Amino acid sequence: MSSSVQIAEGLLIPFAGTTAGAACVFFMHRRLGRSAERILTGFAAGVMVAASVWSLLIPALEQADKKLGKLSFIPAVIGFLAGIFFLLLLDRLIPHLHLDSDSPEGLKTRRLPKNVMMLLAVTLHNIPEGMAVGVVYAGYIYGSGSLTSAGALALAVGIAIQNFPEGAIISMPLRAEGMSRRRAFALGTLSGAVEPVGTGLTILAAGFVIPLMPYLLSFAAGAMLYVVIEELIPEMSSGEHSNLGTIAFAFGFAAMMVLDRALG
Repeated sequence: MSSSVQIAEGLLIPFAGTTAGAACVFFMHRRLGRSAERILTGFAAGVMVAASVWSLLIPALEQADKKLGKLSFIPAVIGFLAGIFFLLLLDRLIPHLHLDSDSPEGLKTRRLPKNVMMLLAVTLHNIPEGMAVGVVYAGYIYGSGSLTSAGALALAVGIAIQNFPEGAIISMPLRAEGMSRRRAFALGTLSGAVEPVGTGLTILAAGFVIPLMPYLLSFAAGAMLYVVIEELIPEMSSGEHSNLGTIAFAFGFAAMMVLDRALG
């Protein structure tokens, strides 16, 4: 498979997940129920945690091991913490509504319309996801060790799966508040537009910094796990029947683990 086809694969597959989720607005008449949102959020969190471990952190350690041996954890730790603090900085600089939007803190800090804040929140979440896909595809395209075409595809598919609820979480409330289906779909899809942009830019940049690949992989892992801990876990575990989110998390984690091992 040519590099251009692989790049297109990495750009379009995750974005297709967001688009498919946003398309729910054409088939459902009301917004998602609280239990459904909890299940989808839990599943997405499980996918992201598994992807961070199997598709990002483990390859980062394996690549660093060739040069650093027992000290291979150093790039992984540095990159991981840098990813956490990078998302923490974005979280502070970009006004957005946490997914747990009914919390007193969320109500107190809201300055923009709720739907605009939610759109910003999902867009913020897609930044590390686009980076993660871009780093893995770049590592394979430029011949970086243990990263394979099948492993990159597994990550792209996993991110697409967890993007599905994000598209629905944007488009369905917009439709419930009276917006036309087409416009709600367009805005839901737009929330994922930053992801292929981030993927493409990361692929281009990674070509010049292949020696830093372990740092980049672990950086993407840290950024993704920040989103899970800060946003998704509180959302999936709040209120009654929080066990639904936990069970969905387990299935999401297992699904991504199977994808990575079976394809990678």
